[in-house]
Amino acid sequence: MFSLLSSAVTALLPLAAPLAQVSFGEKGVATAGAAIGAGLVVIGGAKGIGHLAGQAMEGIARQPEAGGRIGTNMIIAAALIEGFTFFALVICLQVAGKVASI
Repeated sequence: MFSLLSSAVTALLPLAAPLAQVSFGEKGVATAGAAIGAGLVVIGGAKGIGHLAGQAMEGIARQPEAGGRIGTNMIIAAALIEGFTFFALVICLQVAGKVASI
């Protein structure tokens, strides 16, 4: 696995040489970091809620009489995940705003 990765990097290295001459500066890298962070936060939150809903549906299919309790717990857990996602997005947007104002 490692040899495959190292050979791929070695093969693509000449293609990246012109890109190494581009200078983003401090603001560009920080803004890109905030944008990448926001994207990762949204992807993580979506995966978490999707996994939670899938497991809840599986649990309800196995034990239909517990559907109400499972659904309630799923909604509470999804709200907690969504709250954390919004908090992390606000932090990423604040970082991007701070960079833009410098």
